[in-house]
Amino acid sequence: MKFFAICLSLLLLSPSFATAQRKRPPLPEATFTDVSYGPHERHVIDYYKAESSTPTPLAVYIHGGGFTSGNKQTLNAGTLKQLRDAGISVAAINYRYSTIKPLPAAHHDARHALQFMRSKAGEWGFDKNRIGAFGGSAGAQICMYLAFHDEMADPGSNDPVARESTRLACVATSGGQTTMNFEWWRRWIPGYETNHRDFKASSGVATYDELRRAVRAFSALDLISADDPPIFMSYGMTPDAPIPEDPKKANGWKIHHVTFGVKLKERMDALGVAADLKYPGAITTYQNTAEFFIRQFGK
Repeated sequence: MKFFAICLSLLLLSPSFATAQRKRPPLPEATFTDVSYGPHERHVIDYYKAESSTPTPLAVYIHGGGFTSGNKQTLNAGTLKQLRDAGISVAAINYRYSTIKPLPAAHHDARHALQFMRSKAGEWGFDKNRIGAFGGSAGAQICMYLAFHDEMADPGSNDPVARESTRLACVATSGGQTTMNFEWWRRWIPGYETNHRDFKASSGVATYDELRRAVRAFSALDLISADDPPIFMSYGMTPDAPIPEDPKKANGWKIHHVTFGVKLKERMDALGVAADLKYPGAITTYQNTAEFFIRQFGK
């Protein structure tokens, strides 16, 4: 933890990071800010309502950051504007890092946030039957968990929030890891030879055998079935691109490699579930996340 804190402090102080932060377009004022959906300080939601006289669709942003960093303020302002201009409301959530509570707590937080928002659909002015999610990296993993997991609502619960559906109408991801089985990574990801992080601790397990079993509960390749919603995936490299020479760039390149998307698309194609995969030079149905949601929701 101390080492992580030092590294994060150095990152925050670096000129390149500061410049990137300055260049990020500011988000507009949210309709509702830091709405609590649970007891922890990170159980909060920002909601941006689109102007409409009728209930709107809703796109939920789930941030990335390796399950150890990031926040809802990384929502892209341009994507937000495109969605709201098309009559799609947007929500952005925080969840607990794995350093606060091991995985899959982050996934369960997002599930509860989704159910909480569904319970507010009438008050907030959106259609609870037209909800999608989008995010990158760790956020993409959570989005796919929600999209491809079987219904997790508890119809017999005394809690009305727990009775709400956990299903999504569509999902969009960027650089998403479609499995957390590291044996799979070493087999399919170019140049990936050793685990880049000890996810045993992040997942609260003692051995890799336990980890292998645990990740099946939240890995897209294990969850996908024929009744699941469509996905739009984007990655930053071609399947045959060479590994970057810079070790730091190579690490991020491997962790977010397009093969994750290729293998999920192969599985979805076989099941007859719509999967659109974008990478440099690929012919795709959609050009970006906003276009995907706009066309999925009928505008």
